[in-house]
Amino acid sequence: MEFRKNIESLLNDFLSTREDLFLIDLKFSAGDDITVILDGDNGVTLQDCLDASRAIEFNADRDEHDYSLQVMSAGLSEPLVTPRQFRKNIGREVEVMFEDSTKTEGELAKVDDEKITLILRYRKPKEIGKGKVDAVEEKEIAYGDIKKALVVVKF
Repeated sequence: MEFRKNIESLLNDFLSTREDLFLIDLKFSAGDDITVILDGDNGVTLQDCLDASRAIEFNADRDEHDYSLQVMSAGLSEPLVTPRQFRKNIGREVEVMFEDSTKTEGELAKVDDEKITLILRYRKPKEIGKGKVDAVEEKEIAYGDIKKALVVVKF
């Protein structure tokens, strides 16, 4: 347990010097493989990952405890989990899966500490006559209702 606390402390010390970066996940496997997933307000560069890795590697004693370390950025395949991550993606299309496994997709418009707001654009049947009309609505979603949220990549 002492080893894990030391790694957490080294990582927190590094992040305190880089306010633009934040921790998404820190995992320890049974074989002492450490995985650090970072995100940043302006993205994460390779140099950011190297700096974080060095902050841990240069200050942790390998003779005392052998481990492997992997530092990576939260890629597009990683779900959005913190309000800070949602904020940096305002204006992008986001797919939200709810606890009941239903999904909705829309433009991320607003973010606060309790919920997100999506702008949903879709076609709906006309009230009178045949055909469809464009519809736009805002939908507020509490973080507690979100099972998984991903940025939608369109080419």
